[in-house]
Amino acid sequence: MTEPTPTPYTAPAAGPARPTNVLSIIALIAAFIIPLAGIIVGFIALGQIKKTGEAGHGLALAGVVLGFVFTAFYLIFFIVYFVIIAATLGVAGTTYGY
Repeated sequence: MTEPTPTPYTAPAAGPARPTNVLSIIALIAAFIIPLAGIIVGFIALGQIKKTGEAGHGLALAGVVLGFVFTAFYLIFFIVYFVIIAATLGVAGTTYGY
């Protein structure tokens, strides 16, 4: 007995790719440069993606998360910076009675 010749399997044609939301890309980039803009644009992009079904949900979410993380880092940095400056000026401004 001979085996039947196998028919080659062809994958179904892929449908058209969903376009990526442009604001989600901008949100991710802005999160590194101006974190507050990354947060705002990221939330706007998430709303648009929910309505239109575009791709880019992960990019928008990353922009929002990184925006919050960098904003927290900047706030901590400035608080520590101003505390060090205030402590330095406080020590330098004291007199020892000489």
